[in-house]
Amino acid sequence: PTAPAPSPQRPPFCPAKRLQEQQPPIALPAELRGRGVAAGVAVLLQASTGRILLTRRAGTLSIFPNVWVPPGGHVEPDEELLDVGLRELEEETGLRLAAGTFSWRMLGLWESMYPPMLSRGLPRRHHIVAYLLVVSTEPHELLEARMRPSESEVSAYAWLEPPVLAAIAATEDGAETLGSSPRALPATVGITELSSGSSSSARLPTATFLTVAPAQGEDVERVSTGTKFAL
Repeated sequence: PTAPAPSPQRPPFCPAKRLQEQQPPIALPAELRGRGVAAGVAVLLQASTGRILLTRRAGTLSIFPNVWVPPGGHVEPDEELLDVGLRELEEETGLRLAAGTFSWRMLGLWESMYPPMLSRGLPRRHHIVAYLLVVSTEPHELLEARMRPSESEVSAYAWLEPPVLAAIAATEDGAETLGSSPRALPATVGITELSSGSSSSARLPTATFLTVAPAQGEDVERVSTGTKFAL
């Protein structure tokens, strides 16, 4: 028999949760309610070297601009989750994974809303995102050599090492206390910036990847809350 799908998880500050807690409850406008809940897939691509690919969303995107996430996108009717993930991976990064060169499994489901906090306004988008771990048999150097990212969706990318990934996972957004992270982390992380059809190597402070979602005001460059859940 097929195993039941896992229950979606969500952050403690999820707008859906906060709306339910309001007294009296806040009703969403009809145009927002009519959009419903969309399904999405995000792919954590892990190279044989243990590094995982994250991309920084383009600043021109209407949802989560300048936030670091795995490649991913919407699920169309009757599509398989892996097919969606591989398609979005190729569209966003140019990477096509041949059959037999990877294994995969589902990590979990995440409830995502934008804006992610009521302090920034009523939610305009609502997704249930399936996070998939795709493990390649190739090292990140060979995978990167084939990458041709789409600048309309991606402004930078990075192959992050396990200690940095563990530290990111420990910086839980909305938690009262932070988890433990490795003591010895590099001051900066190597990334690839994309601009006007060309790419260049750059260094980004490791602290940027460890930034938590601000409770008030404008969002900042950070790793998305759902990505931390998946890691």
